[in-house]
Amino acid sequence: MTSSLSPARQQAADSAAPAITASSLTKRYGDFTAVDGIDFTVARGESFGLLGPNGAGKSTTMRMIAAVSERTGGELLVAGLDPERHGPEVRARLGVVPQQDNLDEELSVRENIIMYGRYFGLPRRYLVSKAEELLEFAQLSHKARARVEDLSGGMKRRLTIARALVNEPQVLLLDEPTTGLDPQARHVLWDRLFRLKESGTTLVLTTHHMDEAEQLCDRLIVVDQGAIMAEGSPRGLIAEHSTREVLELRFGMDRNAEIARELTALLDAPEVAGMIGFSHIEVLPDRLLVYAGQAEAAMERLHASGHKPLTSLVRRSSLEDVFLRLTGRSLVD
Repeated sequence: MTSSLSPARQQAADSAAPAITASSLTKRYGDFTAVDGIDFTVARGESFGLLGPNGAGKSTTMRMIAAVSERTGGELLVAGLDPERHGPEVRARLGVVPQQDNLDEELSVRENIIMYGRYFGLPRRYLVSKAEELLEFAQLSHKARARVEDLSGGMKRRLTIARALVNEPQVLLLDEPTTGLDPQARHVLWDRLFRLKESGTTLVLTTHHMDEAEQLCDRLIVVDQGAIMAEGSPRGLIAEHSTREVLELRFGMDRNAEIARELTALLDAPEVAGMIGFSHIEVLPDRLLVYAGQAEAAMERLHASGHKPLTSLVRRSSLEDVFLRLTGRSLVD
């Protein structure tokens, strides 16, 4: 694939600029604003996440980065290049893993990689060797001759990632990479992505799975309704917007609001709140979430006061709690 840039300018763009820079990035569809003037920067070699519920604007942002959707306003640079002015050059530097696998099920596993590489103008001799390397990386060497339709969901996802690496991209875009996979397949895929991260590949992923974001992302933005609600590392966001622990309680759905008022009065008392690090209580349809630095101590206080929940669980705070605090609703609403 040829470039319209001079060699000197192309080299400067590749080596000096951040992987991605967005400033007041906006996308509208008629009267609907899908992305509402967001700002973020992705450093080279960073694993960066866009965390939010379905419809938050994550996939729309990814399509603008991938140079397949024009922005309505703002500025966007990918490897120092404007995707709207230098679309082919930008796409040549990217690997894209779409939300839905788009593999050719009539071809073999190996042929999917080779044929995809031909779209980049890569020579077949190179692609035959590269396909073997990528199949080994994806743990699919034993399936090289198999038809795609015979693969499991996890295998198809790994093949889609392997195929996206055929052009040795500077940035790998992953849109909901583990949607629909069982826990074991998710962990196998995470291992492959960790290896890419360690090799210095820039990863940009969208997800509404908080555990995935915590596992894979160095830094992330929390988005809702097209706007950025918070930005930082997973650990930093949890420390800033939540308590160290959460106590989950179930008293019965028709009693949650009433019990929440009683528990707040009990735990927010001056002699108690400081000792257990009490923050607040969130009322969900099926349970109460008590936010406290010492959730076990909060539980002991509740039992001593005569409150007996049907079930109880102490866990550490997660990005789900951050999103709930910022927006008042769950990531999976």
